Formats: sequence, C-alpha cells, structure tokens
Amino acid sequence: MNRKTYAGAAIFVLVVVVGIIFAVPKRSVVQATGVMAPIFEVDPFWPKPLPNHWVTGSTIGVATDAQDHVWTIHRPGTVENNFKAADLKVGVCCKVAPPILEYDQAGNLINSWGGPGPGYDWPDSNHGITIDHKGNVWIAGNGTNDTQVLKFTGSGKFIMQLGKHGVHNGSNDPENFWQATKIFDDPSANEVYISDGYGNRRVIVLDEDTGKFKRLWGAYGNKPTDEKTPPYDPAALEDQTQQGGPQSLKNFSTPHCVIVSNDGLVYVCDRVNDRIQVFHKDGTYVKEVFIEPKTLRSGSVWDMTFSRDPQQTYIYAANGVNEHINVLLRSTLEVLTTFGDGGRGPGEFFGCHNITSDSKGNLYVTETYTGARVQRFLYKGVGPVEKDQGVPWPKGRLQ
Repeated sequence: MNRKTYAGAAIFVLVVVVGIIFAVPKRSVVQATGVMAPIFEVDPFWPKPLPNHWVTGSTIGVATDAQDHVWTIHRPGTVENNFKAADLKVGVCCKVAPPILEYDQAGNLINSWGGPGPGYDWPDSNHGITIDHKGNVWIAGNGTNDTQVLKFTGSGKFIMQLGKHGVHNGSNDPENFWQATKIFDDPSANEVYISDGYGNRRVIVLDEDTGKFKRLWGAYGNKPTDEKTPPYDPAALEDQTQQGGPQSLKNFSTPHCVIVSNDGLVYVCDRVNDRIQVFHKDGTYVKEVFIEPKTLRSGSVWDMTFSRDPQQTYIYAANGVNEHINVLLRSTLEVLTTFGDGGRGPGEFFGCHNITSDSKGNLYVTETYTGARVQRFLYKGVGPVEKDQGVPWPKGRLQ
C-alpha cells in the first residue's frame, strides 16, 4: 500500500471518529452529568376537533377530575371577528364555543356549558378552573370588577357565589376577592385555597362547603398590604440583605396560583416577582426560590402542578413569558430541565398559562392570548435529559 493510500485511510478513520464524537455528544454528556427528570412527548392528535364549527378564545384554565376528564375554560369575548363568521351571520365558519369544555381521555368533547345566568355574576374575564374532590367546578375572574368566586356542579348547576361583584376592600377583606386567579381543593381538610390575585396580594383559605373564611396571608406569611411598591427589579436581588429583600418583594405581585402537597406544604406562584414561596398550611413561611429571575413583564411562574407519584417528587411550572415548562425537583425547587418553545405548532406555546396532570402523569397545558388552545404531553417516565429539551417532539414517529 503506497503513502497516498495510508494517508487516505488515516484521514477516513479520523473523519469517522470525529463524526461519532459529534454525532453522539448530547446524550453522552447528559448521561455523564446524571441529570434525571420526567420526560414528555407532545400528543399532536389530542384533543379531537370541536363540533359545530366551534372555536375557542384565550384558554386560561385547565383541570382534571377523578375520571381523568380534562376541563378547560376560555374567554369567548377574545375570539376575533374573522373567526366567528357564523355567529356574525356573514359565513358558515365559525362559532364561539361555550366557556367551559370537558374532554374525555380520547380527546372527545363530552360536555360544555357556562356563561351568565340567574342567581350569580359570571366573571367579566374568566380566569382559572378547578374540579374539587366532590366533582364540583370552581371558577374565578380577573376583570377589574371580578371580586367573586363561583361554584357549580359538573353539569353547570349553580351552587354558590362568594364575594359581591364589583365590591372589594383590599387584601385583608375576608368576604370579597379582587381579580382572583386560581382555586385549589384540599380534600384532607375540606378547604379551598385561593390565590388572590391581580388586585389583591394574598392567599385566602375557605371552608369548601360553606365558603366560611378560615385564614389569609401575604408574602413571607405576613399580613398583606396594599401600599404601592416599586416594580420588580432583578438587579435589586443582588443587594438583598434581609428577609424580604428589596421593597418590591415585601408583597406578592400577582399571586397567580396556589397548590398544596400531600405532606402539607403550600406553594404559591408569585408570578411577576419570578418566585415560588412555600408555606405551611397555617401560613407560616418556609422558603422561597427565584425562577429565571431576569424575566420581566408578567414574570416566570404562571402556574404549577405536582407529579403524580406518591411523593410528588417534581413540580411542573408554566412560564408564559419564556414559553416553556420548567421541571423542578420539589425537595430543593431546583430547575432540572425545561421543555417547549415559542410558536404555533405542537409542543410550542404562545402564553402557556395553566398546567395540570392526570392520574397517568400526562400533562395538559392551556394557552392564553391568541394561543387559545389546550395541548397534551404524554408522560414517558424518568430518564436522562438535557437542560433545555426544546420542543418535545414524539420519538420514532411523525419524522
């Protein structure tokens, strides 16, 4: 074999080796770092198309019930005129769907209802939906005059209104809300926790059956105030020298969700302040963590839900500014990985607003603004992951 042949063979081997190194590194590096977390794939075939030429507007709530049915709530008034020609009698497509939609696991729409009716004040701007352990439906609203929370049966029969529409007396008012964001059902105590909200700056707890006031608290477990505070400033975090730090962090700034773990810890989305605060059920402060703290505008922590293992090992948090889902280790609140990206395709988001899980561990994410939809992400177990997974496209199909 001559020198040219040897040289050519050596170059070929070098190219192959380099190709292997650069073709496999991501998975190898992930396995070497030992980062393990839940893995998801978007299900682009869920849900099935709505009947009746129906379309949805900003979809600002999602919940699952004991049958693993998926419930969403949207804002009919946000549907653009070009998308409701049938309603306007200028064409055949489309019509605005009722605000509350119930899907089965196959993605079929099986129930729909909602809107103004006798005996209650429907919200001016729907916000959040929760199905309690008795199958009842709770909703709130973030319109300027939405100071009430409503409770219905699963079929839409009115049960109870808490708060008087248009009346509020600040963050320590035990009777009225102000632009409440989300309700959480705690079956162990027959209580509901309400994050309240865009106007108020608190968590408030009520008896689930009677609506009787139990307790409330603000940031750090303190009595909430309604004093004007400066806007959130990421740079100020570096100067934090005492509990509460900068003045802007003394209160919640849009407490956007509250969830309660099986071991009795209460997690609050302090959305605009880019943080999660943790409490005991009596409001005693435990700790806080900042999530992507350079996020401005409407913040980085929009909604949260627990993983479905008995220990609730992970928290899934929706981030509607950065358009992805953060996967946190609950014990430390460390962000292990993220998935999703901005866009209109499957697995992409425009305003990922609310998140929930079913008994199988699958996730459901709704999008506000003109995202206006719900998506399902199939749970694929725990395994090695990259820090930023991008769009969780299905493996082995739809390639």
